[in-house]
Amino acid sequence: MTELLLGPWAKSFPASSWGMTQREFLESKPHLAAFATPLLTLDAAAMANNVALMAQWVGQRNLHIAPHGKTTMAPQLWKQVLDAGAWGITLATAWQVQFARSMGINRILLANELIDPVALRWLGVELADPSFEFVCWVDSVEAVELMRTGLAGAARPVDVLVELGGERGRTGARGVQQALTVAAAIDAAPELRLVGVGGYEGSLARARTPEGIATVERYLDDIVAVHDAVQWGQRPILSAGGSAWFDLVAAKLGPLVGGATVILRSGAYQVHDDGFYRGITPQPGFRSAMHGWARVLSRPEPGLAILDGGKRDFAYDEGIPVSEFGIIDKLNDQHAYLRSDAVEVGDVVRLGLSHPCTALDKWRLIPVLDGDEVVDLVRTYF
Repeated sequence: MTELLLGPWAKSFPASSWGMTQREFLESKPHLAAFATPLLTLDAAAMANNVALMAQWVGQRNLHIAPHGKTTMAPQLWKQVLDAGAWGITLATAWQVQFARSMGINRILLANELIDPVALRWLGVELADPSFEFVCWVDSVEAVELMRTGLAGAARPVDVLVELGGERGRTGARGVQQALTVAAAIDAAPELRLVGVGGYEGSLARARTPEGIATVERYLDDIVAVHDAVQWGQRPILSAGGSAWFDLVAAKLGPLVGGATVILRSGAYQVHDDGFYRGITPQPGFRSAMHGWARVLSRPEPGLAILDGGKRDFAYDEGIPVSEFGIIDKLNDQHAYLRSDAVEVGDVVRLGLSHPCTALDKWRLIPVLDGDEVVDLVRTYF
């Protein structure tokens, strides 16, 4: 894709960079202090550590991973996990699939239903490329029929996983018997090919409590039950595992590896965080690779510092930013309220952030740091 010249569109980049290519800017060896605030940065060493750690973890268990690309929507970061041995890239919407194809991604798992007729027509044509491997989910007989209509004249059948859901969860057939009914409808549709079972456990439990663990384990047992009840014509795919419960997925689905391809879809591990995933991840050793930077604008009263970054700059849906200098207890669109007497007007504060899925989407171009030197720039496409 054409490299954009730097300009005011690249939030918080120095005006001296405007008109440069990204390569020219990097060749100038910029440092963190050259940027304005607020700013989001990524840490090169932390990302390399996280990617290597997860690749080792899945490899030791003979599992595969297709990291969820919606987390970063950054082809550079997709390449990093693919180079580390990822099976493919998971995506969430038809548009994301189209974008990934334009970036040369040839193996995609769409962890969602696909019933949009416009998207299905595109997919039917795209499947004429024999190198394109595509799998999506189906969770109802109605969806099967809509797919059949939308795929009329497709280059080849679409590979699908029957999706099993859970009570109060998201999409997915509710219960083993309903999933088997959907599987039978898929098997009878010449436009589709049943290749496995998939689902998402992350919406069923939010905390690593005994109750949360039991809920996830029961759900994974049901995925195994669906798998066991189907007569597979080929080696099936079993896919589950967000970034919070992949250890339980490995424990429950791992024993089927000899006869099935088990694919995790964890996506947050590459960037990780200082909030939600730090608290729930089952794997020690991950390090947060994303940090916010904000400047103290005002000390309007004792014990309060107002920073120049807020909701438009930093994630807040799974926990607001944290600081070593005190507690941030409120965000406005462009301000944060830091309860502290330890900073002065003009100081720049590094912030720990929570939830990479809603952190990177606020930035179109993100500096990557080695220490305080900028060694790369990651462009996002949300």
